[in-house]
Amino acid sequence: MVTTDTSIIGVALSEMRELDFTREGLSWVFKACGVALGGTLLLGGQLSDLFAGSPGRGIPGRQKLAGTGTKCRMDAVSRSQARRSAVSDRDSVLGSAAWVQQTHGWMIAAERRSLVGPLARTHLTNAVGRLRMAVRMHPGRNACIPESRLAVPETALTRAARKVAEDTLAPTLLHHSYRTYRFGRALGELDGLLVDDELLFAAAILHDTGLMNPPNSSDFTLSSMRLAREVADQVGLSPAATEVMQTAITMHYTPGVTTAAGAEAYLVSAGAALDVAGVRSWDLPPQTLNNAVRDYPRAGFKKAFADAFRAEAIRVPQGRARFVNRYGALITAIKLAPFDE
Repeated sequence: MVTTDTSIIGVALSEMRELDFTREGLSWVFKACGVALGGTLLLGGQLSDLFAGSPGRGIPGRQKLAGTGTKCRMDAVSRSQARRSAVSDRDSVLGSAAWVQQTHGWMIAAERRSLVGPLARTHLTNAVGRLRMAVRMHPGRNACIPESRLAVPETALTRAARKVAEDTLAPTLLHHSYRTYRFGRALGELDGLLVDDELLFAAAILHDTGLMNPPNSSDFTLSSMRLAREVADQVGLSPAATEVMQTAITMHYTPGVTTAAGAEAYLVSAGAALDVAGVRSWDLPPQTLNNAVRDYPRAGFKKAFADAFRAEAIRVPQGRARFVNRYGALITAIKLAPFDE
């Protein structure tokens, strides 16, 4: 079906040359339409699994497996259920630092269902925004953000966080973390948000450190937030500021993060989503996008990040990485992000 519909789109593109589109512009139109169509079909096709579930297992969409694989999966699920049964307070916000500590990142069915709406809205927003870029009608064309507004603040916290990140992360993820700050700070400038630049940078530079040494069967952000806590203790950060930084880290890849979670959490999430999948790239000036990639080259980022999230989805089969991979077509979105690599 996707092949047929994209073929129809391809025929229509030939007629759009009369509107003076460049070859690159036509290519972006095709990709944007493909993202919208493919994302909708993938999301819709998987939702039947999510809501219908498999009889007798309580694990949505999980088909019966044979042999030792089944035993391994069942053992993992048993560990998850044991963790969740030990949690008396279920009022923690999904993705928050408290939630990750309590659940180790394992979602129950109601939590997975709560992410469907935000994920669908992200698909639609991304498709529409990328189409606007293709037809050169996106707001970023007329935006202006002084580079001085995106500079990293020099404080004891940012220096300590930067050193830990540089000692921990592979260059590909380190550069992604710098771009996450740059893009998040730029979006905050456009949105007129009051944000603590120091906490924003510390959270952005440390948010993926857990991917380098993820805890067994637990969300990688658990390791990231623990490392952030060590940095906070090292520089004498207040408990309130430490919680802001940790929640910005653990929330960053939960679909639908808003400013209600705090400006820092919202902007780390927005900056990471822009760098990974191009979400809201249409809002930023081309110069801001180009300068970030110039200063912090991507150097094979798409493949490295896709591989890391595939591994995370396997390690935590009821976690957020598996959810966005399966229901959000994350790997496809990464490939179609408006960057070369």
